[in-house]
Amino acid sequence: MSQSKSQFDFYPTRMNSESKIIPRTDPVVYSDSYDDLSKEQVEFFENNGYLIFDDLFSSDEINKLFEELKSLSHDETKKKLPQFILEETHRDVRSIFEIHKISKIYGNLCRDKRILKKVQQLLGSKVYIHQSRVNLKPGFDGKEFYWHSDFETWHSEDGMPNMHAVSCSISLTKNYEFNGPLMVIPGSHKEFVSCNGKTPDEHYKQSLKRQEIGTPDKEILEQMVEKSKIVSAKGNAGSVIIFDCNIMHGSNGNITPYPRSNAFFVYNSIHNKLVEPFCGLNSRPDYIADRKFLPLEPVENFL
Repeated sequence: MSQSKSQFDFYPTRMNSESKIIPRTDPVVYSDSYDDLSKEQVEFFENNGYLIFDDLFSSDEINKLFEELKSLSHDETKKKLPQFILEETHRDVRSIFEIHKISKIYGNLCRDKRILKKVQQLLGSKVYIHQSRVNLKPGFDGKEFYWHSDFETWHSEDGMPNMHAVSCSISLTKNYEFNGPLMVIPGSHKEFVSCNGKTPDEHYKQSLKRQEIGTPDKEILEQMVEKSKIVSAKGNAGSVIIFDCNIMHGSNGNITPYPRSNAFFVYNSIHNKLVEPFCGLNSRPDYIADRKFLPLEPVENFL
């Protein structure tokens, strides 16, 4: 059961009204210490909403993660689990949710101090995994993820009260400019885009394959890009991008022969526990939005 809603909704969205921009009232960085991240890195994150770390993990480490991913995605007995989201062709796995619970090696990966200490510094607190998944964008058939703010969905459908969370994407394959890498709009995290429309019941069943509700108007996207630019998070396997929960991002489809696979962890502050979904519907399943709030402790290495 979700907790009762106990605070004013600073970020109303999906009220059947026009899409509009609401100023962010939450901090971006919650700590003024400089430990794992330098002052320059923290200031960059504050202003741009993301940080990229090239080759944070070795090729040997990534090979072990990718082999585990291949084994899971080719296991026909697991494709019927609700955590396994298939492409619309129903052949290939699009995403595997709750990967940190399904796989021991991925469960250790989200605790690896090379990631966790950076996240804790930015959020100024202990954290837990709100959501974990691996996204597989197979060659030729990988579909796009349209522009969106994750927080807009987590706020509306999961009851995440405030912008006190960050995401971490770990490249398991090389991210070229042409195989659908993550794209972000720097600075867009400082404004909340309230979207029009209304959330249907069990919306997650469709949105995990193709999101249409909770996406911004094209005019607002144009304004955001005109004020800033689009950055493509290209890099070798083993590179990592940490990005703010509210930054506008998306990715193109993949029609190349090169797969684009990433591990994805959402770290939420223990002080930002979920309440009832602000859309007024039932909570999404725990494998999409965990409500157990178990704080993570860092490990030296996930292997």
